Amino acid sequence: MSNSSSITQFLLLAFADTRQLQLLHFWLFLGIYLAALLGNGLIITTIACDHRLHTPMYFFLSHLSVLDLGSISTTLPKAMANSLWDTRAISYAGCTTQVFFFVFSANTEFYLLTVMAYDRYVAICQPLHYGTLLGSRACVHMAAAAWGSGFLYSVLHTANTFSIPLCQGNAVGQSFCEIPQILKLSCSHSYLREIWLLAASSFLAFGCFVFIVVSYVQIFRAVLRIPSEQGRHKAFSTCLPHLAVVSLFVSTAMFAYLKPPSMSSPSLDLVMAVLYSVVPPAVNPLIYSMRNQELKDAIKKVIPWTFFCREMFTTYLHN
Repeated sequence: MSNSSSITQFLLLAFADTRQLQLLHFWLFLGIYLAALLGNGLIITTIACDHRLHTPMYFFLSHLSVLDLGSISTTLPKAMANSLWDTRAISYAGCTTQVFFFVFSANTEFYLLTVMAYDRYVAICQPLHYGTLLGSRACVHMAAAAWGSGFLYSVLHTANTFSIPLCQGNAVGQSFCEIPQILKLSCSHSYLREIWLLAASSFLAFGCFVFIVVSYVQIFRAVLRIPSEQGRHKAFSTCLPHLAVVSLFVSTAMFAYLKPPSMSSPSLDLVMAVLYSVVPPAVNPLIYSMRNQELKDAIKKVIPWTFFCREMFTTYLHN
């Protein structure tokens, strides 16, 4: 038995026991991580460099890419390091940091996806008021509200979780530190105040989900009334990537946290952890670039310029 004051490190759940599988997981996660860095970094660079993409939709998309970079960088590098060095340990401070940034990025991303649904609703259902409702100042305020709300909830959850006495050892049943796994290590009923806070957060998240669903019901009704097929296709091309990202984010998180206890197992929990913490940040850039011709054209222009800058910088260093 131990308490939180005597715990200096936690033990994470390993992806594999054999050395060969550990190295395989390392290289697999390294490839996914580099793909996520490249994809999200390319979207951020493209939106920043192309003035035609300085619109509310791409402004929020660049924020989403920044959050995806932060989200995947919170969990994956530590998992890769543990697989490479054949260890399960993470320091108490490192575990606290993981919980803070994971909760922050997840909450902020969901709030931002809600704002992006509102952006698409106004663009399609109230196009004449788009410039008024989504001016530059309004966009900055909505983005700041999403980041600020995520930060506030992250501070509350992290402080509350790690103030709870821990008596059930230090073995975390997941590949990274997350609140439900930390609560399993708590003493008696001291975790109930965090449960109430999680319930309040879930209620707010459910409200955001309902807002997104209602927005898309109105959007699809408006799109189906567009007389021209080309107009409908253009409207769908701006909405479907966002809807796909929301569906991926919500479905993986709901299955991970709301699945019945009978379905719970260490191997399934590991798979679900990868699905909701690793796959969305890596796949989101691909989803947005596949259906958005405007973004694809801008990326094609940025890539040659990037290589040109790299060659110029290399030549400068050699000289």
